[in-house]
Amino acid sequence: MSAIASSLAAPTMLPPMRWRPRPRLHALQLADLAIEVLITEAMLTPKPALVDQRGPGAHRDLELGLLLRSARALHAAFLEMATLAAGRQPDQALREQLALIGREGECDMLAASGGSNTHRGAIWVIGLLLAARVIRGVGATPREIARLAGCIARHEDRFAPQLASHGMRVCERYGVPGARGQARAGFPHVVDIGLPALWSARARGADETCAQLDALMAIMSSLDDTCLLYRGGESALHAAQCGAGAVLALGGSASAAGRSALLHLDAQLLALHASPGGSADLLAACLFLDHAQWRCSARGLRYSPR
Repeated sequence: MSAIASSLAAPTMLPPMRWRPRPRLHALQLADLAIEVLITEAMLTPKPALVDQRGPGAHRDLELGLLLRSARALHAAFLEMATLAAGRQPDQALREQLALIGREGECDMLAASGGSNTHRGAIWVIGLLLAARVIRGVGATPREIARLAGCIARHEDRFAPQLASHGMRVCERYGVPGARGQARAGFPHVVDIGLPALWSARARGADETCAQLDALMAIMSSLDDTCLLYRGGESALHAAQCGAGAVLALGGSASAAGRSALLHLDAQLLALHASPGGSADLLAACLFLDHAQWRCSARGLRYSPR
């Protein structure tokens, strides 16, 4: 038998091939997923003092429809981030290019929201995790992705606007790490607190809404949320942390006592005109990392703007 015939007769002798997603398809799937988790977080109800299906929460300039339009307007930015990250390393050039795309995404956000800051924090959080997910690849664990996102975040952005944001002012005043510190540390409130709470609630038999609410409560119970500090100071932060801890201690949002405590916390924060926006961003990060493990495959997500 000739060498050619022999090779044709024994295809099973070839080494197995590992599936690798096409870069453009993979980027599209991850951008789709980023929008889906932002929409899922917005729709989650009841969230204490946050925009949800009941109303605007403690916000005077936001409502659910606006939040959904804003989320969908970010698809192009997330797609560009995912495309950019393919084949890259977590260096300063990548950090600065992602930041530039993020600022362009903020412009799209402001146009869609009529000037309201609906998702600035989410662009930072999800953008970093999305880029890290592309670099680490399909089999990466949430902790590996978060750690690599931290490596990206620790590089300085030399072209960042010099104007101090509300979050930066709060960090200076109260001595808390804020969104930048959370990212540079590898998102500990996501991988060590939020995701374990999400998975634990599911394991106990909680439905997906309750599991996500419990993950939010777990994050709120220990996060120095700069949104709460900015709107209501230390009293609002204390109320949120204690109230969220009480929900979990009473069995979580799936139990009658836990749900009652959640609604009581909602009333407390509404009275203080303060909402845990930073915690909501980290919940979206939990959902992104959770879903990215099994949703972005060859038959993955497809985004629809409708």
